[in-house]
Amino acid sequence: MFYSIRHLTKFRYSSPVSESIMELRMQPRSEGLQRCLSFQVEVTPRTRVQTYRDYLGNVVHHFDVPSAHRYLTIIGEATVDVTPAPELPRQLDKDAWRQLDAHLELGDFWEMLSPSHFALWTGMIEALAQELQVPSKDAARSHDPLQLVSGLNSAIYGAIAYVPKSTRVDSPVDDALESRRGVCQDFAHFQIACLRSQGLPARYVSGYLETNPPPGRQKLRGVDASHAWVSFFCPGIGWLDVDATNNCFPSMHHITIGWGRDYSDVCPVSGVLVGGQNQTLRVAVDVNALGPRENDTRERDI
Repeated sequence: MFYSIRHLTKFRYSSPVSESIMELRMQPRSEGLQRCLSFQVEVTPRTRVQTYRDYLGNVVHHFDVPSAHRYLTIIGEATVDVTPAPELPRQLDKDAWRQLDAHLELGDFWEMLSPSHFALWTGMIEALAQELQVPSKDAARSHDPLQLVSGLNSAIYGAIAYVPKSTRVDSPVDDALESRRGVCQDFAHFQIACLRSQGLPARYVSGYLETNPPPGRQKLRGVDASHAWVSFFCPGIGWLDVDATNNCFPSMHHITIGWGRDYSDVCPVSGVLVGGQNQTLRVAVDVNALGPRENDTRERDI
């Protein structure tokens, strides 16, 4: 499937900002079953935009607006080709955990196994994990890793209600667990903490999800949004995406921008302002399918 993506971010300030120094992580990755065919970013006020790759391989655009301004507009546009993911096995080999141990011994997985800023193992995470009967690290080894993750995905989906704007981007995951209401990044952070506690490397994935209007309704412009899910290292398969917010294994309709230890590594827009007060923010995202590939499939249900 070919997709066009337009991501608008607009800041307005009640008093002038004398300088904006910003980093953007908006360009979809080209890796595995996904290819970013084109990407461009437009910044107003106009300035020179430069690019580098961070240590995780994510593409980062950065710029400096050194003159006074009351607004800042960033538009990222991409064309992406996503190939359907192969069908998953019903279960893994009996020696799957031994295979994982061999990978962990040879590979550099420590950051995706360790607690991070938004994926700390807290008392509230432990309490919900016990309620959901998430096995401990030792007990997990008596389960098939793929079935273990599938069960956790379904349990999180049933335990936490998805409520837009119920938490902020800088909210600790405990806020969502206390109210049992959260957004996609809360689902992802809780799941990452649980998987790492079981000895499974897990990383936070930032991207987009194609959404469809109700039957008979026209799709509105700007109503799509950034999305977040999890990728874990599955023995015999490799890094495998899993989405607790939608209780599925992504196949065709998730578009990856980047990944990291948690949200702090792949924030779409971050930076430093000098001056300025009372900031207002507008974000509008459009994800549109340009045309299907052969054998197009929906997401792989749990």
